[in-house]
Amino acid sequence: MTGVPSVLFVCVKNGGKSQIAAGYMRVIADGAVRVASAGTSPGSSVNALAAAVMLEQDIDISAAIPTQLTEQAMREAGRVVVLGSEAHVPSVPGVDIETWITDEPSARGIEGVERMRLVCADIEGRVRELAGRLTG
Repeated sequence: MTGVPSVLFVCVKNGGKSQIAAGYMRVIADGAVRVASAGTSPGSSVNALAAAVMLEQDIDISAAIPTQLTEQAMREAGRVVVLGSEAHVPSVPGVDIETWITDEPSARGIEGVERMRLVCADIEGRVRELAGRLTG
């Protein structure tokens, strides 16, 4: 897969936003980008509501397993996208890191499935833009 761009999506638990972003990138880039995700303090499973909302769009992230962020994974990807401000990712020489301060509808009193749909829509738009940059 020489020359194929790669991205590692990161959030704290690797159960929501980073899994959502990885799911979108796999579909949008359709194999043209290597995709991985990880968490700075991974949980035990994918957020059920995130999985349900993604499944509404025929993207199944329910079987994904939260993974610990490692420096090796960062180096292998070469590009790390941190979703939200809660995950703190170390600087690694040679690795491009960008942070997406994603929409948080709960700050506006929006909860539940409506909140998750808005979170997914925000992330999808950002992933589409990134896919365009990576695949030219």
